[in-house]
Amino acid sequence: MLPRKIIIDTDPGQDDAVAILLALASPELELLGITCVAGNVPLELTARNARIVCELAGRPEIRVFAGCARPLARKLVTAEHVHGKTGLDGIDLPDPEMPLQDQHAVDFLIDTLRREAPGSVTLVPIGPLTNIATALQRAPDIAPRIAGIVLMGGAYFEVGNITPTAEFNIYVDPEAAKHVFAAGVPLTIMPLDVTHKALVTRARVDAFRALPGRVGPAVASWTEFFERFDKEKYGSEGAPLHDPCTIAFLLRPELFSGRHINVEIETGSDLTLGMSVADWWRVSGRAPNATFMKDIDAEGFFALLTERLARL
Repeated sequence: MLPRKIIIDTDPGQDDAVAILLALASPELELLGITCVAGNVPLELTARNARIVCELAGRPEIRVFAGCARPLARKLVTAEHVHGKTGLDGIDLPDPEMPLQDQHAVDFLIDTLRREAPGSVTLVPIGPLTNIATALQRAPDIAPRIAGIVLMGGAYFEVGNITPTAEFNIYVDPEAAKHVFAAGVPLTIMPLDVTHKALVTRARVDAFRALPGRVGPAVASWTEFFERFDKEKYGSEGAPLHDPCTIAFLLRPELFSGRHINVEIETGSDLTLGMSVADWWRVSGRAPNATFMKDIDAEGFFALLTERLARL
């Protein structure tokens, strides 16, 4: 069976980095490229961090593209308070030697989706949706060519993590999210409802650190750095690994469960800006547009992640 072709759109971020590593460790996936967007930290750093991660994995041939430096209609909000000033705080890694591609990320997305066979490329956005929305706006013809979009973003039962009602990725560019959710592309959403159940406990950190090579210890160091924020905020036993849930779904969909429902994005209210209005109980009468995940087999997820990281 041929590997599934994917493009990861990202704003690394320690958990983004782990998602990239999981993809690179998985022969079931063919990573066509990494497109970077401003989010957790500004674009210059996200593009740098993506290349650092590729080199850590020994994969300098992966093409990395810089994309949109700000949201469609708003000032950029970043999250150094969670991820540190570089976005990858926690371990010192060398500056990347591999080049950043000259082509803009949005142009790469459009060109790739037009070149590859219809329905053969899955997009995996794990940051704000600015690049994806911009590509869909510039080239509406690509929408029916996308196999699906598996994204990390939003929340329903877990409400918000950057405001009382909004998850960070959606909040940073709600207009972009609204456009993507209305594009008619098959959507699978990994919200906080799932990712807050994927906690890096002390035993799981120790398992990462015990892996051979450089990757496991780096992941352990990253998770120890950003878990300080979540432990203080939520009183949890560890940090949630948000973004790797998307890649794990592509590899082991049976680890997740959810519902095909309608999800709309709030863009007009100061109070609930960026809220993902998930019609979990199907009371709105609006047509379903997304598979909204709610539960994860956390033990299975971490077993998969640990096994794959050991390959790098």
